[in-house]
Amino acid sequence: MSRIGKMPIAIPAGVTVEIAENNKVTVKGPKGELSRVLPEAMDIKQEGEEIIVTRPNDLKKNRALHGLTRALINNMVIGVNEGYQKVLEVNGVGYRAQKQGKKLVLSLGYSHPVEMEDPEGIEVEVDGQNKVIVRGIDKEKVGQYAAEIRSKRLPEPYKGKGIKYEDEHIRRKDGKAGKTASA
Repeated sequence: MSRIGKMPIAIPAGVTVEIAENNKVTVKGPKGELSRVLPEAMDIKQEGEEIIVTRPNDLKKNRALHGLTRALINNMVIGVNEGYQKVLEVNGVGYRAQKQGKKLVLSLGYSHPVEMEDPEGIEVEVDGQNKVIVRGIDKEKVGQYAAEIRSKRLPEPYKGKGIKYEDEHIRRKDGKAGKTASA
């Protein structure tokens, strides 16, 4: 049985959850509102200050959807209550990030600066010249936009140049190994 799917979701104070037909779940909180249509096979019930997700049977598809459905609702509840953020670091000589209105402008050693428009519902902040903070209430959108920023210049293992997540560790490699003369 799904261990994640069985856990009830606690609803914090100030957050309201509405479950409409076809499993359309709407979560409202202090930071905003999120709604999503979840798989119809799952049974979503609100009991007091908790949401419980159950599955109709033990078919492989339903077992897979059980934990997913519970995790998606939990992410929505956490998002509208606290929000999500990802911190990226820009490493490299001459590499920098700056904000121009709703655009993020990255200088990454290319012949031109890379400009990225902030998506709807996502807030991007630049701390100094080498720290980019992506914030929002939708975990999926925050993670996706952070991944798109990172993909503009992936970190390389020799000098560590590129864009990496703050908590990411880049495994470093030695450069050209010096060959010893045997003759």
